Amino acid sequence: MKILLTIADVIDRCNGLLGRVVASLTLAMVLVTVVIVVLRYGFSIGFIWMQESVRFMHGFVFLLCAAYTLLQNGHVRVDIFYLKMSPRKKAIVDIFGTIFFLIPVCSVILFFSWDYILNSWREMEGSLEERGLHAVFILKTCIWIFAISMILQGLSLVIRSLSVLVGSAESKPISQHTGTV
Repeated sequence: MKILLTIADVIDRCNGLLGRVVASLTLAMVLVTVVIVVLRYGFSIGFIWMQESVRFMHGFVFLLCAAYTLLQNGHVRVDIFYLKMSPRKKAIVDIFGTIFFLIPVCSVILFFSWDYILNSWREMEGSLEERGLHAVFILKTCIWIFAISMILQGLSLVIRSLSVLVGSAESKPISQHTGTV
């Protein structure tokens, strides 16, 4: 179990680092949006590439921070009973949800996005606008990073949940795990 927990720690560190780095784009999005508004309404100047950069950053934040949000237990739960469950029952729910929902959905995303993203790279897909950002293929690649990072974070959750079920001395409660190992 110790080896598996070490693997979970590595996954958590990677997704934690990726999430914290990409989350900093939210400040950049705000600042660029302010500049766009000031230029447009103050000086009647507009740059398509600048407007598209906000959309790119928005996509990066949502796709690349999803696993970090799972690591922080920040995704919305609709199960009203989960909150009052014991750690063992939470572990069972987490294992079931990860194995039967999270991993299959992310696998389907990987499967069906394969040609979509490869075609984008083959064409070096860019903006439809002449002066837009010509790196749409990079943005689309984030779909793969999203799915893979979510699968890995799901595996980390399963490992930690299993350690709770077997009563491993090395494990810490899942609810206390923040990814800042």
